[in-house]
Amino acid sequence: MLDIKLIRDNPDAVRKRLADRGRGDEAAVDKIAALDQRRRKLVSDADALKAQRNIVSKEIGALKSKGQDAADKVAAMKKVGDDIAALDREVAAVDEELRAILLTIPNLPHPIVPTGKDSADNPEIRRWGQKPEFAFKPKPHWEIGEALDILDFPRATKISGSGFILYKGAGARLERGLINFLLDLHTREHGYTEMFPPFLINRASMIGTGQLPKFEEDMYRLRDDELYLAPTAEVPVSNIHRDEILRHDQLPLYYCAYTPCFRREAGAAGKETRGMIRVHQFDKVEMVKFSHPDNSYDELEKMLANAEKVLQLLGLHYRVILLCTGDMGFASAKTYDIEVWAPGQNAYLEVSSCSNCEDFQSRRANIRFKDKDGKNRFVHLLNGSGTALARLYVALLETYQQPDGSLLLPEILAPYCGGVREIRKT
Repeated sequence: MLDIKLIRDNPDAVRKRLADRGRGDEAAVDKIAALDQRRRKLVSDADALKAQRNIVSKEIGALKSKGQDAADKVAAMKKVGDDIAALDREVAAVDEELRAILLTIPNLPHPIVPTGKDSADNPEIRRWGQKPEFAFKPKPHWEIGEALDILDFPRATKISGSGFILYKGAGARLERGLINFLLDLHTREHGYTEMFPPFLINRASMIGTGQLPKFEEDMYRLRDDELYLAPTAEVPVSNIHRDEILRHDQLPLYYCAYTPCFRREAGAAGKETRGMIRVHQFDKVEMVKFSHPDNSYDELEKMLANAEKVLQLLGLHYRVILLCTGDMGFASAKTYDIEVWAPGQNAYLEVSSCSNCEDFQSRRANIRFKDKDGKNRFVHLLNGSGTALARLYVALLETYQQPDGSLLLPEILAPYCGGVREIRKT
């Protein structure tokens, strides 16, 4: 959520930065400014009446102490009290309207973020490794998985509908092994504390990270309770310290967590529906940081390096993209995407997104810290996929497929797969 003071003091700058996103949200700035001005007038009027009531209350006390009649003043103050209550109700109504609008406005892009309309305007920052070469035409992952009998899409559809995955045998063990590999890497080498959060999340937590109210149609919600299936571990983990005040010497806090992720993908019908590139349920290990504002962009670079390390250890070719203003997520001020090469698709697939949300989410979730000077400030929240399993799984199958149809896994995964490096159809 944007700081109302920033909008009050720099409305033109806010409009410009929102316009760079290309969403039309800058029109709401005028509405917010008008409501803020009205609120301040109402508060001023209420404060003036309260000051008047305090003065007259003392006069009433003095009259009564002298045994004099104060009925007229008491009656007048009853009217003043009613007026104050009416003004307070108006302030509360304006506050509610202001918050409702602010919750729908995205974060402002950092000045370093390039201006652009969509993914075509995202600059490439770097690449790692080389695209694998094959002496045969590489197959897509769904053909590999079905031939090895480690993936069963028809039965997944029978169980749940389209957009779901059924892992089998060695394929299920590979998925579980990847989750453990990612958690071990981030906790043992990168300094994150492992969390295992609830997968059902309340509305306040979803609002805190920006999923609601803007993207409600993309979320799975329980019918009888106001609980939502986790769209990503970012949501429960970022809300661990909601409504808390941390100490400055606690920062930065590094957390990582595994959750299945559930997304309806509303409006995405027909897009990349074959196989497991776009699905309604997938596994992911997420990294979350609670950072001091002065250091958050250094922490973003470290988080990006942590995510890149996953692909480097697995020997997967990838590139790093800096998202332009028109392609950024709702809550982000700056985002890097990591795209892994999938030979069977002949394309790069987004496998990680690392973002600094600055104080946008912490304002919504009321997460603060007490700085050295004793002042309470909002923390900066960062999140990054470390990584998303469905597309990582795709890249592994398509990169390490062999001419005879078998799958040769990277050596680093052997301990996580029962010592097995090669998967063949049994």
